[in-house]
Amino acid sequence: MHVVIVGGGFAGIKSALELSKDKKFNITLISDQDYFLHHATLYATATGRSTKESVIKLSEIFAGRHNVEIIKDEITKFNPAKKTVGGKHRDYEYDMLILALGVVTTYFNIDGLEQHCYGIKTLPEVQRFKEHIYDDLVVDGEIDRNYVVVGAGPTGVELAAAMKTYLDEVAAKYAHKKVSVSVSLVEASPRVLPLMPEAASKKVASQLRNLGVKVMTGQKVESQTNDAIIANGKKIPTHTVVWTSGVTNHPFFKKHKKYFEFAPNGRVLVDEHMRALGHVYVIGDNAATKYCGVALTALRDAKFIARHFKRILHSKELRPHNPLRKPVVTVPVGEKWAIIQGRNWRITGRLGAWIRRVAELYNYCNFLPLPKAWRAWREYHVREEL
Repeated sequence: MHVVIVGGGFAGIKSALELSKDKKFNITLISDQDYFLHHATLYATATGRSTKESVIKLSEIFAGRHNVEIIKDEITKFNPAKKTVGGKHRDYEYDMLILALGVVTTYFNIDGLEQHCYGIKTLPEVQRFKEHIYDDLVVDGEIDRNYVVVGAGPTGVELAAAMKTYLDEVAAKYAHKKVSVSVSLVEASPRVLPLMPEAASKKVASQLRNLGVKVMTGQKVESQTNDAIIANGKKIPTHTVVWTSGVTNHPFFKKHKKYFEFAPNGRVLVDEHMRALGHVYVIGDNAATKYCGVALTALRDAKFIARHFKRILHSKELRPHNPLRKPVVTVPVGEKWAIIQGRNWRITGRLGAWIRRVAELYNYCNFLPLPKAWRAWREYHVREEL
């Protein structure tokens, strides 16, 4: 059976790895980049830690998997009647198709935001942000005194906490004169981490303030210029805004909307077997499942789809997908403090930070052999010069 998988994130890679264990499958993994991006550590890469912690070559992940072909291409065409998808280079035929393209940033049509802001969702965005810091500090010898992170979800909280420490360090090392660096975290909701319990939000906000981050909740960004953002009608001077606030489904699905049905949030509706239509399956962030958008859901979807295809291939009884129950959420807030939030419990502080580090090692082990996973995990301790 020839399975084509589109997408090189957690869901796509894990599906390919699980299917490759059965030599009756021939797998083609198509991604628009030749590396896997570990999004959980991108905030750290953006604030001085090793790129190797976040970027792992697909060829390294699939070394020795001889029934997996990796192709770098961007899929733009889709013909389910002919069972083909098409990229910039050629068309690809499939017996089964898995779509796991991930999500993209949305700016909610906020005036000036896309033009002026920075992001950390992709490697080019991280590199652009770091180049901006380099230009400020090393080339000009100055630093923007007020950095603004917009969006107090997990990524925004992680970044704001790490950025304050990082900028203090690099300002002391590179700035031509002593400056005081401010980091503001701007959030439209009344509290940080609005999807977590209120008590958890209070603990995180307190820790952010302890680190020197200015927490500004209830502030809706209305526009951005090259030297300020406007939130709730008030001007916040800054030349550096990092946007972490919004994502939307991959544009591939909107382009081919006649083939799919959608939930109100724009994700693709799937049946109990993660099937969207015919021989086409949608998993991970693209599927309208209860906890889409987190790595644990993507991994669970991938493992299910591999078992499902094996049951089809070997003519076994099909079983429905058992979705993830409410996932445990881990958010680091500084280098030695994290919050771990379960359904009715939470852990904070140094123990939370230790558990978060163990969880990261587990993530690496999902797609790398232990020795390689260990090496990637240890890159946490490596600092990169600007």
